[in-house]
Amino acid sequence: MKTALTFFALAGLLATTACTDSKRARNDATWTDRPADITCWSYGTETFKGRSTGKVEYDEGRISFVDAVSHRYTTVDGECRVVYEPRGQ
Repeated sequence: MKTALTFFALAGLLATTACTDSKRARNDATWTDRPADITCWSYGTETFKGRSTGKVEYDEGRISFVDAVSHRYTTVDGECRVVYEPRGQ
């Protein structure tokens, strides 16, 4: 019984730590102006791959950002993966 309690206590601690890490990363990405790598698809075909100069905004199913290559305000529709640069890079 003691082993089971120890196991559940450890599992709860690990779950809390993982949740805290993800919440911290989400808040950091939400409230800072860090660049991000962006890849978008439409019907399984890649439609955009690039990088933002700063924060990516989400509005009505699309993302908006300043493209790092063209330095132009860009809006993309589709299913997108946005990966923010880690803090301190």
